[in-house]
Amino acid sequence: MILRSKLLPLASVLPAFCLAVATLACGTVAHAAEPQLIGSFNDWNAFSYDENGQKVCYMSSRPKKDEGNYKQRGDIYVLITHRPAEKSLDVVSVTTGYTYKEKSEAQVSVGNQNFKLFTDGDTAWARDEKTDKSLVEAIRGGSAMVIKGTSNRGTATTDTYSLSGTSAAYEAINKACNVKR
Repeated sequence: MILRSKLLPLASVLPAFCLAVATLACGTVAHAAEPQLIGSFNDWNAFSYDENGQKVCYMSSRPKKDEGNYKQRGDIYVLITHRPAEKSLDVVSVTTGYTYKEKSEAQVSVGNQNFKLFTDGDTAWARDEKTDKSLVEAIRGGSAMVIKGTSNRGTATTDTYSLSGTSAAYEAINKACNVKR
């Protein structure tokens, strides 16, 4: 769980600060270099950066369609992150641009497969590595992903992502972080 919470601050600042990284982890400052674009693959981008001398790689995308009865919403995106030095691979995080309703779950659908993610602040995470792995496999094999959530104000949202380019982006982060699959 610590690895997932360590990614939460990173996931929330990436778009807002043009991908400049300022991560707080467990109350200590983690020193990270600015992410470098590895490549763009249709609707997904792949990045890497060094954090405390360790390589971190991730792929990201923004929804093609975001729906909900809201007045204002922040940045919305999905990340799949590798931290090989920590033996943390395929960590999926969904940032919604609002604070999730407390103790709620985000619903993710890829084709006929459905996943439930726990929420913390403005981010949703898989509960375990097995779910992360299954979700990544579904993402790589699918054409669209739909994520539904509810804000702390009770607003329901539905975000639809294209999965075009996920396999190439995934291979790029594997190569950049020297992950053998």
